Amino acid sequence: MRADRVFAYGAAAGLLGDLLLGDPRRGHPVAVFGRTAAAVERVLWRDHRAWGAVHTAVCAGGALALGAAAARAVRTSPAASVALTGAATWAVVGGTSLAREARVIGQALEAGDIEGARARLPHLCGRDPQALDADGIARAVVESVAENTSDAVVGALVWGAVAGVPGLVGFRAVNTLDAMVGHRSPKYRRYGWASARLDDVAGWPGSRLTAVLAAVAGADPRGAVRAWRTDAAGHPSPNAGPVEASFAGALGVRLGGTLSYGGRVEHRPVLNGDGRAVATQDIERAVRLSKRVGWLALGVCVAARRIVKGRTS
Repeated sequence: MRADRVFAYGAAAGLLGDLLLGDPRRGHPVAVFGRTAAAVERVLWRDHRAWGAVHTAVCAGGALALGAAAARAVRTSPAASVALTGAATWAVVGGTSLAREARVIGQALEAGDIEGARARLPHLCGRDPQALDADGIARAVVESVAENTSDAVVGALVWGAVAGVPGLVGFRAVNTLDAMVGHRSPKYRRYGWASARLDDVAGWPGSRLTAVLAAVAGADPRGAVRAWRTDAAGHPSPNAGPVEASFAGALGVRLGGTLSYGGRVEHRPVLNGDGRAVATQDIERAVRLSKRVGWLALGVCVAARRIVKGRTS
């Protein structure tokens, strides 16, 4: 079976598995990787960029090598290759868990349970929940849904289309390392530099595809493109900026502004300044847009891999 068909069948099965099963409650491969990376960090940590680069190379390189070895072991069996691709896709994407967490917070806000929403917010993002009112929580959720659509779904599919199972697990490893050590806290400002920069590079194609598909699938394509073009560059993240701006324009809402993250207050640029303030009901709208983007991304990645395979065969 051709490699493009292996990816198509396996990735579709993996997304269906995520839709039907969500993340496992115990023994999740990403959690296992996180514990391993934390153990490596305890051995290597120094307040120095070079040691952080070694940490990144060991952890991301190890995940990539493991994925390549697994793919090589089943390469003679089309059925096993499809099954491995499906399992890897299911393990690295997180669209269902993302939607579930967002909806739980939205339901709490609709019920007027702001303390419940604050308690649940850390399951979705690293904002300081006590500093947020109901509207601030809703805005944080919509922004997190937008960013994680790229990080937890589209980016993985893009790299899966490029490099198969190694691409899937390698991207997820890089993204997880960035979440662990890539933030600008005193402890990780230097040590996490390599992980953060590698995540910027790895996330670039997925974030742009996410922004394009949000414009295509959203209610206001022109507004999405306009917000992306005018506001994304001011965002501190080169990848979150286009995604959040496109989601903001597509949904007709205003994102960005002041936030508290990890004990720091950040003043981010406003995205889609002509939009209205985020309301609780926009959480469900963002989740639905995220799901449409994820399935469209699968179609685009499958088609792109087939076209490339056809030209090279």
